Amino acid sequence: MDSLKVGKYEFPSRLIVGSGKYPDFQTTKDATLASGSNMITVAVRRVNITNPNEENLMDYFKGTDVQILPNSAGCVTAEEAITTFRMVREATGIDIIKLEVIGDTAKTLYPDVIETLEAAKVLAKDGFTIMAYTNDDPIMAKKLEDAGVHAVMPLAAPIGSGLGIQNKFNVNFVKEAVSVPVIVDAGVGTASDSSIAMELGADGVLTNTAIAQAKNPIQMAEAMKYAVRAGRLAYLAGRIPKKPFATASSPTNGMIQF
Repeated sequence: MDSLKVGKYEFPSRLIVGSGKYPDFQTTKDATLASGSNMITVAVRRVNITNPNEENLMDYFKGTDVQILPNSAGCVTAEEAITTFRMVREATGIDIIKLEVIGDTAKTLYPDVIETLEAAKVLAKDGFTIMAYTNDDPIMAKKLEDAGVHAVMPLAAPIGSGLGIQNKFNVNFVKEAVSVPVIVDAGVGTASDSSIAMELGADGVLTNTAIAQAKNPIQMAEAMKYAVRAGRLAYLAGRIPKKPFATASSPTNGMIQF
């Protein structure tokens, strides 16, 4: 029952998956279901979920418990993101969103946090449930929370890089700075990266490329499912402290003397 709560929404799985880079919608669905995720994020400027006259990703997830999470990938200004989400809500009724405004579209795909913050203020007033992609900066994470976002999503490394978490300390700093869920987003390369993120105390993980471009996306999706669960359990269990020297596993009291 250790579910992920984002605003008014609640999800049994703490893993969020993406919909890009798959060969077709059927593979997208198969991998998503294998992952056990209850949320799939969709770049609504690139993937159809609004036009019923064309192949529509939403049709593939009818009858499942997977929530479509529209994102504003491709937007480079607050105004573009705001307009995009207003149009999506009008067309689909979906009000939970992943806000991302990209500042560097050529190399790093790093977020423009100033534009993201401005968009968050407006969208919060519009009543959206906002999950905001940002850098791994605890100060900006707090500003986004104050603006009304319901989850902050600091990057682990550049989108699609597969580098894993480059600054573990910042995950902890962001977690300490806010009371909303912290979901590690971008840079996950394999299942162990997801497990590490959860062991550090992240409330969830979002991954796309690591699954979609694996040699076997279905198997990688399943691996991610177990990695997120294992990492969460390890975090809740509480790891032993690190020590510079060995400690005997068995007691020395009562040891047989020779």
